[in-house]
Amino acid sequence: EKNKTKIQLLGLASLLIITSCASITNDAHIPVALSFSNGSNGTCDIENKRFSAKIDIPSTPLVRRSDDNLRLRCETVDGRKVTTFIPSTIGAKLIAIAVFLDFGITDSITDKHREYPASFVIPIPSE
Repeated sequence: EKNKTKIQLLGLASLLIITSCASITNDAHIPVALSFSNGSNGTCDIENKRFSAKIDIPSTPLVRRSDDNLRLRCETVDGRKVTTFIPSTIGAKLIAIAVFLDFGITDSITDKHREYPASFVIPIPSE
């Protein structure tokens, strides 16, 4: 009876240790390779509710994860302007961790379960 109680306590302690750090598996920032559809150079103002930056295109900035879309306001070197967005999605492999281990509380606060695509081609209208 005494050994059974020890095993149960050890199992409970192990479960608590595993679940306490399970949701912090992603970095706060994610690299997103950006380029223009016509291959030209330019600049973009990129932002979501947790991050904003002015970047050169093409480039691969580290973007802060967020539950809202990444908005882009861009201009090519020849003066063409475009406004678009990159949708934020939920990382599939983290859904199970968030739901079963901490009910998504940590991830919903930090947005570390959110993702943007690894690369995105910004559509530029033809002249």
